[in-house]
Amino acid sequence: MHSEQFVDVIKKVVSESAAEGVISVLNSPPGRRPRAELMAMSAFWHTASGEQKEMINQIVNLAVDNAVFGFLCVLDGVRAIEDGEDKGALSLVWRKGDETVVLNQDEDLHDRYNAV
Repeated sequence: MHSEQFVDVIKKVVSESAAEGVISVLNSPPGRRPRAELMAMSAFWHTASGEQKEMINQIVNLAVDNAVFGFLCVLDGVRAIEDGEDKGALSLVWRKGDETVVLNQDEDLHDRYNAV
């Protein structure tokens, strides 16, 4: 696996899945007694028109994309998680059998995420 493949997979199994999951929960909150806040959000969802639901979908997708992008910025070292001048570095390693690849070594994952 290389950085391009990793970002493509993250887009699908994290970003798209999370956005779809949120909309699904809004449509039908899980559990026997969902939290009151979730029930209120679901009630709001169900009163929205089709156009409003589409706007909510876009907002959910934007929020998910921003969260994943921000996390990738942290992995790439362009968003600090430590104060001070002497900061550490994060490295994302993929291993399979004898193959080891540092996924955020040659390309910034956050740039690739926005390009997809």
